[in-house]
Amino acid sequence: MEEKELESFRSLLQGRRHDLLAGAGKTVHRMTDGKENFPEPVDRAALEADRNATLRIRDRERKLISKIEEALDRIEVGTFGVCEECGDEIGPGRLRARPVTTLCIECKNEQEKKETR
Repeated sequence: MEEKELESFRSLLQGRRHDLLAGAGKTVHRMTDGKENFPEPVDRAALEADRNATLRIRDRERKLISKIEEALDRIEVGTFGVCEECGDEIGPGRLRARPVTTLCIECKNEQEKKETR
């Protein structure tokens, strides 16, 4: 892969990581600001349900941040865009759609077939 393409992916990944971390910081701030005081049990339950949903989303984002870090490491060591399974290049369209991927489309399809069996 050309250096210009790698730099483009590096910038994309770093921007996405920054956005995710900023969102996590806002969530922590909102959850600790103490402004929510609902004496009604139904209102409190709704708040707790919203918080749980937000925390599940943030947990998924935490996992995505980890994958972004791994992808940035692969850029540094020169293995970004190479399928971990077969060693072939991952297509640029797939990388643009999912820059944290480690499998080419053929290997990913095969993996999904095995998982459904």
